[in-house]
Amino acid sequence: MTPERQMVDVEGRQVRVSHLEKVMYPATGMTKAEVMNYLVQVAPALLAQLRDRPVTRIRWTDGVGSEKFFEKNTPRGAPDWIRRQTLRAAPGAEDEGAELELPFLDDLAGLVWAANQGALELHTPQWRVGPRGKIHRPDRLVVDLDPGAPAGLDECAAVAHLVADRLREDGLGTTVPVTSGSKGMQLYAPLPGNRTVMEIRQYARDVAYEIAAAHPEQVVAIMKRDLRGGKVLIDWSQNHPAKTTITPYSLRGRDVPHVAAPRWWEEIGPGLQQLGPDEVATRLADRGDPFA
Repeated sequence: MTPERQMVDVEGRQVRVSHLEKVMYPATGMTKAEVMNYLVQVAPALLAQLRDRPVTRIRWTDGVGSEKFFEKNTPRGAPDWIRRQTLRAAPGAEDEGAELELPFLDDLAGLVWAANQGALELHTPQWRVGPRGKIHRPDRLVVDLDPGAPAGLDECAAVAHLVADRLREDGLGTTVPVTSGSKGMQLYAPLPGNRTVMEIRQYARDVAYEIAAAHPEQVVAIMKRDLRGGKVLIDWSQNHPAKTTITPYSLRGRDVPHVAAPRWWEEIGPGLQQLGPDEVATRLADRGDPFA
């Protein structure tokens, strides 16, 4: 019988794990051990997305049917090898100006530690932090596509091509689509790092409003729910310095385990579906990482 609590060696680090048999997704029976196994399979790709970005975790200590809570600070009792930086909360955040001790997940041991705490969702900002705590300018732009019922992923896919074409025209390079693991999807475009975060936010807003004006039957750029029925919201606000977005390759805390899954552009069309952890791990092993 497996002990309730044990220390395991993860790439040379000692990580305390507990209750590995606990069911984290009751609808499918996926356990904490299976969550960790998924993270092992996708660790290189997930860690590349997490690198030098502070991680906000959403934790379900008793699985997705239980109460959840957001956690920004490094919790008490975290291993001393979990890297952390003390940063002030960004302007516009609920805790604006407060000093936060934010953790970074640098290796597989960090992923296992987070999973053991029930941190199924890992959220990160669009900027990175230097070794001395300097917050760098954003190195990526993110556009969130959120469908208003009865619109769904098919409608998001059509709008994704409109947005990607516009970003390409503006010289932003290859955009990577990510089905969110929830209702919609995100698009990520690399940035050269020479614009401030507020300049990027304004640019994303301008793009959203211009596409909405050109395609009013498909797209809205205003978050009012009464305007969104059957349309796709281009949410440009995720580029605000206080905002975070679900990290590509992170699990989602929904009834059925889905993943924020990077996709290839030839998939982005009618019939698009959210992907589960086994599918994502298999695709990554077979075809590689679209971000690479």
